[in-house]
Amino acid sequence: MPAPGKPQGKTPGRLLKRADFLAVRDGEKRRGRLFLVEVLDRGDDLAPRVGYTATKKVGNAVVRNRVRRRLREAVRVHAADDMAPGNDYVIVGREDVLAIPFGQLKAELSRRLRGTR
Repeated sequence: MPAPGKPQGKTPGRLLKRADFLAVRDGEKRRGRLFLVEVLDRGDDLAPRVGYTATKKVGNAVVRNRVRRRLREAVRVHAADDMAPGNDYVIVGREDVLAIPFGQLKAELSRRLRGTR
């Protein structure tokens, strides 16, 4: 059994370029109270890639960075295994991400990445 807090499987790649983020906007949208997950099927079998963002509506730079860091950690320790190969994911965080317990955040993120309600 793996140690707690350690990633279970392979870590996904990162989306870093604006063009990649914009391309994912044309894919499927999975809305939730805590965040929006946009998913684009690239059509290959390479490792999944993920990008994180938070709009200025969330708050100032400090708050937006905290939201992104919390989402990044939830993916790293729990939800990376739920990402399908050949997909790009963009997770748009909302301020409510900071208010809920981390366990609930991991569960909700895992559900959204799998595409279940």
